[in-house]
Amino acid sequence: MRIIKSIIVAFSMYSRIPMPRFNWASDDMKYHLIFFPWVGAVIGAVEYLWLLFCEKYEVSHIAFTLIALAIPLILTGGFHLDGFMDTSDALSSYQEKEKRLEILKDPHIGAFAVIKVCIYGLIMTASVYSMDKDGFLAWLFMFFIARAVSGICVIKSKKAKSNGILNTEAKTASDRAVVFGLALQLVIVAMAAGALYQYYWTMCMAALAIEVVYYIYTAYSKFGGVTGDLAGWFVCKAELLAAVFVALYTIILK
Repeated sequence: MRIIKSIIVAFSMYSRIPMPRFNWASDDMKYHLIFFPWVGAVIGAVEYLWLLFCEKYEVSHIAFTLIALAIPLILTGGFHLDGFMDTSDALSSYQEKEKRLEILKDPHIGAFAVIKVCIYGLIMTASVYSMDKDGFLAWLFMFFIARAVSGICVIKSKKAKSNGILNTEAKTASDRAVVFGLALQLVIVAMAAGALYQYYWTMCMAALAIEVVYYIYTAYSKFGGVTGDLAGWFVCKAELLAAVFVALYTIILK
């Protein structure tokens, strides 16, 4: 029963997929991060169904691309993109660490957030549009993998603040069980993706490695640790850079 509650908590927190309602206790959050990547799995599954629909009914490629980009936003409610925009504002302010952390908490968005999200959307659109079918299918695994890595970082990384949702998640989670569960899923899914789409997946993993290093460096040097907004920023950037690498492989190297 606790596992079922953990699944419900994970999907309630990180998606807009309707879930049963109940009063959460701290025990219900112990293992919820283990199921965080499965929000990405649902996104990937819906994307795959959309691909099959487009192939069957010969939907135009631009329509396919635009709806494919909308699916994650619809299913998550823009949860991670909100963190991306807040972090973009904070980083573009060139202020001290304390001021950057204040900007993350500000519910308003600034000009830099709008500029960065527009650039993000344009690059992502061009990348997905340029992928071939195998490249797109390989990239879908990144919705799972990026969240698995993000979950591990939530548990193991230094926190920028002693309060907030991310800190609560880390404190209530069962450290060893969650990290082991996420790492095991990460390895299994990464190996499966590599076996199915070897070269495309190599591009995805290269992008992921770059983004993990940049994420930790930025979090520690600019904010004093990770935050919930930074975690969302990382997920968005990992998915974007993987899309770029897959698109470049499709265009140049294949």
